Amino acid sequence: MEIREPKNKEEWDTYYHLRWKVLRQPWNQPIGSERDDYEFDHMHFAAFDDSEIIGVGRLDFIEPTTRQIRFMAVEPSCQSKGIGANMMNTMEQHAWNSGAIEIILHARAQALGFYEKLGYVCIEPSHLLFGEIQHFLMKKKKG
Repeated sequence: MEIREPKNKEEWDTYYHLRWKVLRQPWNQPIGSERDDYEFDHMHFAAFDDSEIIGVGRLDFIEPTTRQIRFMAVEPSCQSKGIGANMMNTMEQHAWNSGAIEIILHARAQALGFYEKLGYVCIEPSHLLFGEIQHFLMKKKKG
């Protein structure tokens, strides 16, 4: 498995499609809802199995010492195989190497255990996406 930013239009299209398929389609959200106005301001990561993208994530630079992990998704048939953990490790290393001392994220309730195993602490409920998906603010400190 290789983790890197998509390089060409086909890879970018596949990257965004997987993000939509996992994070938006189950709630009947339209294609395009998986993107925001800040796509070109942050770092993108894709997990490749040969040429197939099986995981995606974005690392946002929030403040000089704070980074946020967003839009984490793994192809459903590839979940529970360490792909998400490998992606998180890669994004965390980029965050720490860029001067971060804290990483935050907003996790869906069913993902809390995954992030807790990686050292994140649940701080508080944060927002309700699409009126039904409760998210929780989680943090991890460097060290």
